[in-house]
Amino acid sequence: MAALHGARDEAEAGAIEARIRGVWLESTSPAVRLLMARGIRDLRAGAGADAERVFDDVIVLDPNLAEAYVQRGLARLKQGDRRGAVADLEEGLRREPRHFDAIRALADIAAERGDYASAYAGWQHLLAIDPLTPGGAARMKELRRRALGENA
Repeated sequence: MAALHGARDEAEAGAIEARIRGVWLESTSPAVRLLMARGIRDLRAGAGADAERVFDDVIVLDPNLAEAYVQRGLARLKQGDRRGAVADLEEGLRREPRHFDAIRALADIAAERGDYASAYAGWQHLLAIDPLTPGGAARMKELRRRALGENA
């Protein structure tokens, strides 16, 4: 996580994020890692329901794996289940409070609801953890404007 603060640009920060996700998965069994890879593939392919079922299985096998809750939350979000997504993302954060994907998704959900103050606060928290998160500067500028007014 400390490496995120030393990133020189957004591309490097994105690569560091990917390495951190890999480290989070190293703590679990090979079977869980295989299922996680399958679920992430399904999610990227737009098969949110299939991905959600895979992440359900992962959570049964390793109920302490934050990444499983976060990914299931993202799968639920893709399917339009905001309530389920928020519950899973928050559960992931209980297990890993620095989980940048969960913080980002929760802040973006707040923005979609029109709660720009919460979205702005969420992105401030995210950038405290991951200062050069890809797209972060532009997103902060937009959320600051929406949360604090046109002249902010």
